[in-house]
Amino acid sequence: MSETPRPTADADILDSLAATIRARLAADPGTSYVASLAAKGQDAILKKVAEEAAETLLASKDGDKLHVIRETADLWFHCMVLLAWHGAGPEDVLAELRRREGTSGIEEKKARR
Repeated sequence: MSETPRPTADADILDSLAATIRARLAADPGTSYVASLAAKGQDAILKKVAEEAAETLLASKDGDKLHVIRETADLWFHCMVLLAWHGAGPEDVLAELRRREGTSGIEEKKARR
């Protein structure tokens, strides 16, 4: 019987990854993928997010669950790089999701205007 992961364990991996990404933003671009991406500027990061989003959509259209999971992981990673670029992290996104919890999507969208 497999154990259900603790919710904090899931948040821990996001926090750990975010800390690694933050540290690597300032690293030598010759030794770090994140640093090399950041050295190219925000447009390069945005391009990677768009590319990974498209790959996730295509994987879904193919109906390959494992491919969808792997592409979503790539998308999340690059979104976390983008968040770090802006001085934010997964805790900020989680706080926004908590703020929205229990609110109808229709009502939440109306409140943005």
